[in-house]
This record gives sequence, C-alpha cells and structure tokens, in this order.
Amino acid sequence: MPLWLHWIILGLIAGSLSKYLMPGRDPAGCLITIALGIIGSLLGGWIGSHLGWGDVGATGFSIRSIALATLGAIMLLLIGRLVVHFRRRA
Repeated sequence: MPLWLHWIILGLIAGSLSKYLMPGRDPAGCLITIALGIIGSLLGGWIGSHLGWGDVGATGFSIRSIALATLGAIMLLLIGRLVVHFRRRA
C-alpha cells in the first residue's frame, strides 16, 4: 500500500475519532476530517516523540499511532473552537 494512502486512512480514523470524542458543531465534511486527522497525526507524533511516548508510524497502524494522531486532532479541534469562540465575541 502506498505511503500516502496510509496517511489518508490514518487521517480519516483519527479525524473521525476526534470528532466523536469531542461532540459539538463542526460543519466540516469528509475531506476536512481527513485533513484534521493528518495534521493531528503530525502534531501528535511530534508531541509523542518529545515526551518519549513514541511517534506516529505511517508504514503500519498501531494503537499507539492512532491514539497519538487522535490526541493531536483533538488538540486541533479544541484550538479551532477556541479561535471561533473568541472571534464571535470580538
């Protein structure tokens, strides 16, 4: 399986899990969910490698990779919601 396909599948899984774990209004579609998961994978892998928890491996799926990617995607969702909230108040 090509490397880019691994990242898309991991992004879809992590993005979907993050939206499930953080319910709320997110009008984003499937492509945005995949992008959220991919960027969350990069963020989660970076944080995990700096804390010694491991990194996100795109060559094979593991529970640790999915958990780190989902954690990164949740952080992105939280930051995005805070930005939208503060923009509405201003």
